[in-house]
Amino acid sequence: MKKSLALALLLSTIIGFSQTEVKNKIVDFGTLIPIESASIYVKNTTIGTVSNADGRFLLQVPSEFSKDTLIISSIGYKTFKIPVSEFDNTSEVYLEEDVASLDEILLIAETRPKTGNDIVLKAIEKLSVNLPDSAYIQKGFLRHKERNKVEFKWLIESAITVYDSGYTTKSSEHLKINVDEMRKSYDLRDVDSIFSYVSYNNQNSRRNRLKPKDVDRTKLKTSQLVKAIKWNDNRVNGLQNIFQGKLNLLRNSKDSKALFGDDILDKHHFELDTILVDNDRKIYKIKITDSTDFVGLGTKGIFNEGYVANGWLYIYYDNYAIKKIEYELVAASDAQKVRSKRLFDTQVNHKLVMTYIEYEDKMYPNYIYYETPKLVNVGFKADEKVSDEDKARYNKEERYYYTIQEILFSEIILDKEVIKTALLQDWNMDIFSQKPYNKEFWKNYNVLLESEEDEKLIEDLSTRASLYKD
Repeated sequence: MKKSLALALLLSTIIGFSQTEVKNKIVDFGTLIPIESASIYVKNTTIGTVSNADGRFLLQVPSEFSKDTLIISSIGYKTFKIPVSEFDNTSEVYLEEDVASLDEILLIAETRPKTGNDIVLKAIEKLSVNLPDSAYIQKGFLRHKERNKVEFKWLIESAITVYDSGYTTKSSEHLKINVDEMRKSYDLRDVDSIFSYVSYNNQNSRRNRLKPKDVDRTKLKTSQLVKAIKWNDNRVNGLQNIFQGKLNLLRNSKDSKALFGDDILDKHHFELDTILVDNDRKIYKIKITDSTDFVGLGTKGIFNEGYVANGWLYIYYDNYAIKKIEYELVAASDAQKVRSKRLFDTQVNHKLVMTYIEYEDKMYPNYIYYETPKLVNVGFKADEKVSDEDKARYNKEERYYYTIQEILFSEIILDKEVIKTALLQDWNMDIFSQKPYNKEFWKNYNVLLESEEDEKLIEDLSTRASLYKD
């Protein structure tokens, strides 16, 4: 009974205490363009969020922090600071551009790396100092959505808990994820999951290999489709892959064949672009480009190789801690170019954004954005005889899918006893598992605001999902 009570307290938000709601829009002072992915947080805490594509944000701050300082910052801009209780929800926040003083930098009598490659190697060397070296728990919000070029097909929003034993251990063995509560769950994918079922069957069955045209959708059970979708999501773009796979670039840099491992310069070239300011600290902006070798992810059962990397790294000048990663993998080999165009209608196969927050002198994950195209069906040849219904499914607007996953972390737990108690529970990362909607829980929980465009598509999806269930 005691254990159950402790777990209930740990894996749910404390209900009933008052909150201060902070919300508005962040724009560039000079251009009036909305600023996306700006950080909004309470100083010296992990209570925070990020702005959406429209520059808007919503943050629930426990009243005990109402006198603390609210910080709004974005790389390359001057920081906005104000007590939480004095923030005006009716006035937009304007951020001015900020430029680093190079003269001040030149006065520092220290031998420092001067090239982009050397700065990044120094930052990788410092990961053991800058990343958490002991166990911790983070609580956050997950939005997992899938769509084609016309509409959303799947949306899940959940509260999650992540346990990590620290940078020096393998995430594949010492990282756990639990889905605590469900906020939204709309799924219309079973009409488009024949290909997943065929792939699952061919990978996991000794029977004769199937082709999509051999499968009659009306003869498949829903449970068969769900099992195939789970399998496909987990191996390609599920929660487990995000945290334990190669694209968790910093956390898993010590793993065998890591993308940011010992051979990082074989697959990447780094060029120093400029020095900016982030929350009154100088920060290197470094361009990621291709090197001598292709990048590959080694995904079992899928040709996920033959890429070059593009993007940016933002590294603090003073301690070489990596603040932000913008990273994408673009098809580059002849085989991957053909495959990506035919199956996905895009050459960008993986797009990743990761930002970190400094807490007690360590850098913890703060926000993760991951986008990847999704293989739903493989099209048909002109000489194939297919029904008009099938032809509609192969339409370019309907056929090409992609998945987006966003994770916002808003709490870090370092207490050893609390962590020890949490590890006694059964952890379940299954985002498909149905949970009753807990209105009181979500009333006080920090979530990511959708953009206006996505909100309209989500409303449409919820309507269609209700009709589909009826």
